[in-house]
Amino acid sequence: MSDIPGLPARKAALRLLDAVLRRGETLEQGGAAALSGLRLPADKALARAIAGESLRWLIDLDLLIDGATRQLLPDDAKVRFVLRLMLAQWLRLAMPPHVVIATALPLLDGGPRRLAHGVFGALSRQGALLPTAPTLPPGVQARWGERAALIAKGLAEPPPLDLTLRDSEATAEWVERLGGASLACGHVRVPRGTMVERLPGYAEGAWWVQDLAASLPARLLGAGGGRRVLDMAAAPGGKSLQLAASGWQVVSLDASQRRLERLRDNLRRTKLSTDLMCADALTWETEERFDAILLDAPCTATGTCRRNPDVLHRIGSRHIAEAAALQAGLLARATKWLKPGGQLVYAVCSLEWEEGEAQAARVGLPVERIRADELPSGLTPAEAGWIRTDPGMLPAEGGLDGFFVARWRKDA
Repeated sequence: MSDIPGLPARKAALRLLDAVLRRGETLEQGGAAALSGLRLPADKALARAIAGESLRWLIDLDLLIDGATRQLLPDDAKVRFVLRLMLAQWLRLAMPPHVVIATALPLLDGGPRRLAHGVFGALSRQGALLPTAPTLPPGVQARWGERAALIAKGLAEPPPLDLTLRDSEATAEWVERLGGASLACGHVRVPRGTMVERLPGYAEGAWWVQDLAASLPARLLGAGGGRRVLDMAAAPGGKSLQLAASGWQVVSLDASQRRLERLRDNLRRTKLSTDLMCADALTWETEERFDAILLDAPCTATGTCRRNPDVLHRIGSRHIAEAAALQAGLLARATKWLKPGGQLVYAVCSLEWEEGEAQAARVGLPVERIRADELPSGLTPAEAGWIRTDPGMLPAEGGLDGFFVARWRKDA
């Protein structure tokens, strides 16, 4: 059975789903082990796609499974996990039922293969359908409130690929070369599905991958003109690259040497430079005071649920409280290192109030209100002067990640 075409990718997808739902790992963490036996990039991509769509539509897939079984299957039953993968391949990845069956039943070798075959066969004969938008877990719906339904619509499809340009003045040129569209100066959006390394401009370092929403915090600091900026949680580096390209002298601080290596690789590729510093921002000390500080703080990352649907099922109140405590400590450090007259930008890729608005309310600096003319068309700052984005926004353009961004200026 190990010779069945496509079976290794399905085994990897099952291991990925298990890593997220039973061990609480992220897709990235689980992928290191789950995908290690796959040699071909296409097989790795397929395994990620199957697991990702299973997580994106998990509640709805389980409703279909429960409606086709006489007895409720335990949440952690292997046959339920396999059925989720089977339905995701058929309903989301448009794979023929016979291919799904041939590559899924061997995953239950020695187990209830007849049950899986029967449930899937019944659903496929009935022409089972998924709703137009994924159903969010009840706890997530409660946290996101009145925006939850619109956010869910923004999760129905994996996101397009956003690129930030090293030279923002060449936006029109790169839109044409890449066959994409631009939603802001220095930004190009291309359809998903193309290997990043094969796109024009990759080898020459003309751009880097960065969601449009993730590019907002650095944009709000403007041109550097040789001034000094501290990027407090720099890795994997998109914002440090933006700041360097905008003329800032950047100190890129991060506690992870491994993640800083990714930034180092992108600096080499783009021919940009920053001062890399591996240290924990909660204990690091410096006598320098900076003209600007960008704190894109570690967070629950629930705003990235379009591309990381695991966060819908892993993140709860404990994770949010732990992240909020860390963010409060980092903000206190940031205000200490800011020059009089200097700017502080705080951001999180989280949709949680505790990590956004609640954190901003504690910063004892004068707010520098974000203006509409500083943002891509279609985005509007809140009355309080900050900006919150979510996957339900800009639907006609392909959406964007969820971010909270606020800005302050220290009294001179």
